[in-house]
Amino acid sequence: MFSKLFILALAASPLVAAHGKIAVATGDAGGNGTALGIQGGVIPGAGKNKVTEPDTTVFKGDAADACGKTTGQGDNDIQAGTKAAMVQSGSTLPQVTPGGSVSGTLHIVTSDGAGPYKAMVNADGTGQSWTAMDVETQVPGTKGNIKKTEKRFWARALQSVGIMKRATNINEDYPFKVNMPAGTTCTGTIAGQSNACLVKLVNPSNAGPFGGCIPVQMVTGAGNATTGAATARRMARFEA
Repeated sequence: MFSKLFILALAASPLVAAHGKIAVATGDAGGNGTALGIQGGVIPGAGKNKVTEPDTTVFKGDAADACGKTTGQGDNDIQAGTKAAMVQSGSTLPQVTPGGSVSGTLHIVTSDGAGPYKAMVNADGTGQSWTAMDVETQVPGTKGNIKKTEKRFWARALQSVGIMKRATNINEDYPFKVNMPAGTTCTGTIAGQSNACLVKLVNPSNAGPFGGCIPVQMVTGAGNATTGAATARRMARFEA
């Protein structure tokens, strides 16, 4: 009886579980960064939704067609968000060559943050117009959802009465890789960085969509050889 009453009492405050976020990204010529809005070690990689999702980007509201928003910081401002990302990851944005690629780690917080993800690039750094990108390494999922082998009793109970949307904790990392369209030239200036583009990943979840925008910089040479080690350190900190 107590269990039934407890479950029904939650109906007045429906639970919405979410999501998926870009934890780290690097370009084919080096450099490393994160998506806009990511707060790094302040947000744990695993745990309850309320503590793991504040920096997850959702593409809704006034910024839906640009770079979305997070529950923790509001609309993702491209300039300020890039500066914040550089404070965390270093002064070198992900470096991409013409026709190159961006790869990294997407952290699925809950089951509705899964793939398949679409990728697109904005060449002038404003986030106002986008060109589709080829996704070479895809995040698994069907219509934005992914299954986990086991569900906790309370998750099953809440779903059975329609209180909680069908999203369960996943807390797993998946690699992604997206390719720059042929002929793309990055012309934006973001946070003082010239030759900048925005790369956006978006999933099809009805609870979202979720994903994020990654500021990148186009270079014509081989990039900075030291950035690979920095990327490895950044990924190790995230996974710890």
